Amino acid sequence: MTPNEFIAKWQASELKERSAAQEHFIDLCRLLGEPTPAEADPKGDHYCFERGAHKDSGGAGWADVWKRHCFAWEYKGKHADLDAAFDQLRQYALALENPPLLIVSDMRTLRIRTNWTNSVSKTLEFGLDDLADAAVRDKLKWAMSDPERLRPGETRQTLTERAAQTFAELAQSLRDQGHAPPDVAHFVNRLVFCMFAEDVGLLPGAMFTRMLEHARGQPEEFATLARDLSERCPPGAGSASRPWSGSTAGSSRTMRPSPWTKPRSRPLWKRPNSTGPTSIPRSWARCSSAASTRTSARNSEPTTRTGTRSCGSSIR
Repeated sequence: MTPNEFIAKWQASELKERSAAQEHFIDLCRLLGEPTPAEADPKGDHYCFERGAHKDSGGAGWADVWKRHCFAWEYKGKHADLDAAFDQLRQYALALENPPLLIVSDMRTLRIRTNWTNSVSKTLEFGLDDLADAAVRDKLKWAMSDPERLRPGETRQTLTERAAQTFAELAQSLRDQGHAPPDVAHFVNRLVFCMFAEDVGLLPGAMFTRMLEHARGQPEEFATLARDLSERCPPGAGSASRPWSGSTAGSSRTMRPSPWTKPRSRPLWKRPNSTGPTSIPRSWARCSSAASTRTSARNSEPTTRTGTRSCGSSIR
């Protein structure tokens, strides 16, 4: 099967997951020149469709495709939530011998997450049109038969050390501006808490990350943005000037109070001996480093979509 044939077929497909998953995978094997599960393993001992597994949370489940020492693969219907599919697949991982790659797809998007022990997890994401690129097809072929070529080079330890160093430099820059060490420590703790809160959904829609990205180009606004984060924002409260502050369209959930709301006698974003908020020191441009560290340190890792998104990593 040629790339154009594969792309055209699956762009036109309206089939549901149950009807299409195995055919999609077989077509992908044909496209990449890889044997299908039945061709490679007629007994289904190490490579098969519908591999049964026990969930960590209890109960039984099935991985749509499984290949020992290579991958576990979960299919969902068109436009499905691939993050939810990954969470489902992760519950099977140990029962599936902890494969190095966890792959989810809605037959129009393929998302690969690395799963090596003591390595930083990275995510690769490809759309149908990306399969016209030979380099993308190479990566998918490696996923099927040579996953070691997708192993990340960075370990959890080195990433943790790098994140700690970034926070240490940020804290020192604030102390150099005259802020009291307890205030600095409390503020850095707030940053870490907001990263956690975003990961678990207390700050929906990547709100904290988008706030930092907004402030990256206009660091003098960070003080105002941080105060805004302490308010309860109704759905759709974002604006063109603060696109990070709105909830997802149509959501009925309001933003919950954040740790910025703790009463303070002198907020960190006031200069010593000042009577009111002032522009943020230039050194606060380091918050862009915090944004990068937040991207590296989150579980649910940023993705790489060929031609549209940049590659990231996360601590698993």
